[in-house]
Order: sequence, then C-alpha cells, then structure tokens
Amino acid sequence: MREKLLRGSDERQEEEEEEEEEISLKEKIWRESKKMWVVAASAIFTRFSTFGIVVISQAFIGHIGPTELAGFSLVITVIVRFTNGIVLGMSSALETLCGQAYGARKYHMLGIYLQRSWIVVFFSTVCLLPLFIFTAPILKLLGQEERISEMGGYFGLWFIPVIFAYSMSYTCQMFLQSQSKNMIIAYLAAASNVLHVILSWLLTVKYKFGIPGAMTSTILAYWIPNVGQLMFIMCGGCKQTWKGFSTLAFKDLWLVFKLSASSGVMLCVEHWYIAILILLTGNLKNSEVYIDALSICLNIVGWEMMIALGFLAAATVRVSNELGRGSPKAAKFSVVMTVSTSFSIGFVLFVIFLFQRGSLAYIFTESDEVAKAVADLSLLLAVSFLMNSVQPVLSGVALGAGWQSTVAYINLACYYVIGIPVGVVLGYVLNMQVKGVWIGMLFGTLVQTVVLIILTWKTDWDEQVTLARNRVNKWFVADGEESTPKT
Repeated sequence: MREKLLRGSDERQEEEEEEEEEISLKEKIWRESKKMWVVAASAIFTRFSTFGIVVISQAFIGHIGPTELAGFSLVITVIVRFTNGIVLGMSSALETLCGQAYGARKYHMLGIYLQRSWIVVFFSTVCLLPLFIFTAPILKLLGQEERISEMGGYFGLWFIPVIFAYSMSYTCQMFLQSQSKNMIIAYLAAASNVLHVILSWLLTVKYKFGIPGAMTSTILAYWIPNVGQLMFIMCGGCKQTWKGFSTLAFKDLWLVFKLSASSGVMLCVEHWYIAILILLTGNLKNSEVYIDALSICLNIVGWEMMIALGFLAAATVRVSNELGRGSPKAAKFSVVMTVSTSFSIGFVLFVIFLFQRGSLAYIFTESDEVAKAVADLSLLLAVSFLMNSVQPVLSGVALGAGWQSTVAYINLACYYVIGIPVGVVLGYVLNMQVKGVWIGMLFGTLVQTVVLIILTWKTDWDEQVTLARNRVNKWFVADGEESTPKT
C-alpha cells in the first residue's frame, strides 16, 4: 500500500512539473505571488497586531514613569526575548514538519505533530519559570542598575502567564499557517489589540490601577486569541488535519524534540543578540536614557520587522510545501520571489525613514532627552530596516527546508564571534557609546545575511526534496486515515 501511494505521489509530481514548465515566466510570477501573499499578508497583519500588544503596553507604562518604562523594557528585551526565543524556536519545528507533510498530502499527520509539539514546548516552558521568578537578581548580576532591576523583577512575575500563552499561540499558529489558514489568526489578533487598548485605558488612565492594570490587560490580550484558535482547530475549521486527540502524540517525541531543539538554538541566538545589545547599553553612562532610547528604536524597527517576519512565514510555508510536494524548481522560485519582494519593501522604508528624526519617540515617552537620543540614532534605524528585509526571510527558507542545525552554527559565529566583539570595541574602547554597539550588531547581521545568501544560492534543491520526502515517509499510511510510527 505504501509503495502504491508513493508511486501515485511521484506521478502527480511529474504531471505538475510538466504543467509548470509549459507556462510563461509572467504566469509563474503571478501564481507564486498569489500563493506568497495569501500567507504573507495575513501573517504581516497578525504580527503587527501581536507586536502591537507589547507596544500598547509599553506606551501606557511609559506614561506611568521613566523607571517603570526602563524596567518593563529591560524585562521585555532581556528576559522575555530570551524565553520567547526558546519557545518560538521550539515551536518552529512545526513549520518544517507540518509544512512538508501538508505538501506531501499527508494531512492526518499535522494534528499528531501539533500534539507532540504541545508536549515538548509545554515542558520546555516550565523549565524557564526560574528566569521570571528570579528576574531582579539576574538583572543585577548582569550589571543593571538596582532600581531598574527591582522594577524589572516585579514585571517578571507578571509575565509568567504570558510565556505560557506564547507556547500555545506559536504552536497553533504554525499548525494553521502551514495550511495557509492565516485569516482566523489575523482576525483574533486584531480583536485582541482593540480589547487591549480599551482595557489598558480603563485600567491605567481612568481607574488608575497602574502597572497591575496594564499587565492584566496584557495577559488577557495574549490569552484570548489562544482560546479562539483552539476552538477553530477543534470545532471543524481543520477537518482534514485535526482528527482529535491521539495516543500517537506520545510516540517518537524524541524526533520532534531534536528538530525543536535545533530550531530553538537557531532562533534563540538571534533573539539573545538583541538582548545583549540592551545589556551592553545598560552598562554605559546615563544608562536609563540610553535604554529608553534604544528600546524605542527597537520598537520602531520591530514594526518594520513584522513585515519581514510575514515574509519569513511565507518563505517557510512555500518552501516546505513545495519540498513536501516534491518540486525543487518551485521551491527555488519561491525563495527568489519572497526574498526579492521583501527586499523591495525594505528598501522603500529605508529611504523614507532615512530622513525621519525622533518625532515618533514621543509616542513612547514624554522626555525630550530620550527623544533627542532617538533622533541621533535615526540613521542606524534606517539601515536596520534594509538589513531586516532580507535576513529573516532567509531564516524562513532555512525553517522550510529543515536547515536549523546548520543555520544555528552560522548565527553563533556571525553574532557572537563577529558582531558582539565589534560592538564592544566600537562602543567601549573607541567610546562611540550606543552607536558603536549598534554598528557592531548590524555588522554581525550583515555577515550572517551574506553567508545565508551563499548557502541558499548553492543549495541542491533536488537533494532537499529527497531529504524532505525521507522525513515525511518515516510513517506508514493506510487508507489515508491512520498513521503509525515506523518500527
């Protein structure tokens, strides 16, 4: 039965490849653009909405006081980014597994993969709890000011429910995204933002509950979409891919864990890279102003980053689907289309923000000193836009193809062997302060981007199809309904 199914899959692949060769380049571009934007558009909107939760919280907390803003920013950028990188990375294994299984038309396996990922990611999240319980002493140990560290420790306890919300949200998103069912995620994220603005205003401005009010609204904003996603998955929104809970979820967890760990390392080193930027800034003179200014800049960059992450999602889905389908030419064409489109948008934003100064800073702060510091960093802000339009998309290609381990080594070398040392030399030795630290970080990102371009360019996509097929075909398929692990 298995051999018959594989032969049928090969025949379908050959027929589809013949059809693709007959159409014109213009038609190929149009078809691929439609498939890409189905994922990218809703993913961009979703990420804008999700990122908006942090920005909304930061805006309300920033008007409570500068110490509160610094403590919140420090926790977000150091502790939450650190743990979020692990949770997101572990969840990203689903992008490879579900994307390739969906492309290979083995729909029933997606629900099993989702349940396995829930188990792996939940226990990984439990292991991260000490970081939130002991946030204050950790920040002090890292050399941060005592007053800001104590405030950060208070915020750390509030973020415990948020990190568990991340673990549920990311896994469900990867599952739905691999099937190009992004709109439900987008709708839920938008509704959550609207509710968050209303609740934040009521609890912090009208009723003056301060930090507890702002953080209560933040927690609800993260958990409400999770409930909606679960209802959609389990109540008929994914009939092909969700067949209910299964004991198969507890089998071969080690295979999922290995891929999840590789994904975690790959994305964690990127998230921690920014965290180290904040820590290095925290040890400079007048650190409270610098931390506030840099966190505002990173928020503005973060908005642009949501566009790139939308294309990261599109690259992951398109590459994994085409590799699972057994179409190397289509996978390669998807890479070219996604990277070029993202870079074009990034270049336009680079030109626009190259001439912008620090006016946007007043959204987050009332301090003229902080706003002036943001304006002084505007050139680096614009360059970051350009860099971020390519690098995340190439990471999405890596996730779709299953290169997590290779890219993890590349990230470690480029960020921690090149970027951070250069930033330390420029910032501390040459006394360029926060500018020097940021330039060093951008240089590390530039080297990483160049390496990923070379890696992608020299990839044998026929070999990648074989690897994807081997990964998917580790399962027997009987009558297209049940799946049992291969012994």
